[in-house]
Amino acid sequence: MLLQRRLDLVMMRAFRLALVVAALSAVAAQAQVPAQPVPVPANQAPPVAQVQPATPTNPLPPALPQLGISPPSTAHPPLTVSEPATSVAVPAMTATLPHDLSPWGMFMAADIVVKGVMLGLAFASLVTWTIWLAKAMELATAKRSAGQALRRIEAADNLSAAAGAAAGKSGKLRGAVGQLLSAALSETRRSADLGEDGTKERVAIALSRIEARAGRAMARGTGLLATIGSTAPFVGLFGTVWGIMNSFIGISQAKTTNLAVVAPGIAEALLATAIGLVAAIPAVIIYNVFARAITGYRATLSDASGEILRHLSRDLERRQRAVAPAPRAVSSASGAAMASAPLVPAE
Repeated sequence: MLLQRRLDLVMMRAFRLALVVAALSAVAAQAQVPAQPVPVPANQAPPVAQVQPATPTNPLPPALPQLGISPPSTAHPPLTVSEPATSVAVPAMTATLPHDLSPWGMFMAADIVVKGVMLGLAFASLVTWTIWLAKAMELATAKRSAGQALRRIEAADNLSAAAGAAAGKSGKLRGAVGQLLSAALSETRRSADLGEDGTKERVAIALSRIEARAGRAMARGTGLLATIGSTAPFVGLFGTVWGIMNSFIGISQAKTTNLAVVAPGIAEALLATAIGLVAAIPAVIIYNVFARAITGYRATLSDASGEILRHLSRDLERRQRAVAPAPRAVSSASGAAMASAPLVPAE
């Protein structure tokens, strides 16, 4: 549950970050209106601006004498309207998106830190699938062997017969159930001259230790899956933050808010987040599957231990009855004498 909560929190943060980036891109697109150049035919030369000499013209109509306004003189020349200066077209900075927007192209164009994050997450994903393949085969083989040995032990009449049935044609006890049988037989031989209760207790302790060791051996490697599942989203988020930081640095250096400047860095950052999720989600799922499978395997070993203790209890009781002394027979004469003897009260 803790891993799922962490994964949900990381996905919410990534979604919020994507919303902020989209809003920033929309504002940048609205702030800049691209100028549309007028198309010029290929067979026609561009028009040359003709500059005509400025002629002093008076935009105001001549003043009427009756209004009392003196006509223009040298002291007060008439207003002249100068021609507008010919504007020189300055080519705008054109920042184009990279042509290769594939994952490999974005990886090759990424920063060295973002590349390191992506490579680390890819290696973590490779480790996850390697552990899944190896542990799935090991767990399937162990569960099948333990199940077959358990059925043979249940069908046996005593502990020795159970050991022979579990050994099979090879004559050797193998697997965790074989270790359980070997420990029970060994402790029974050592405790041949000891009490029944103590023998059962020592065998139960040995069987519990063997179960614990088998469970730890089967769970080896699953802790790495838990580590990858809990840390990979945060590593991908670090790559995302670094890529967006580089994008803002590019905006400040280019002194433009064009979307083409910030888009490559954002794409690389989101690719790092995607690789982190690709590494984390399978690791969490595989870890949960293996946890349930290992629990079932340990339950099978516990059932085998219970059957072994049952056989041991039967064998110990049979041995005790076989070595028990037979009750001595009382003769009829002595019995009659004892019956006819008067009862003497104790002094």
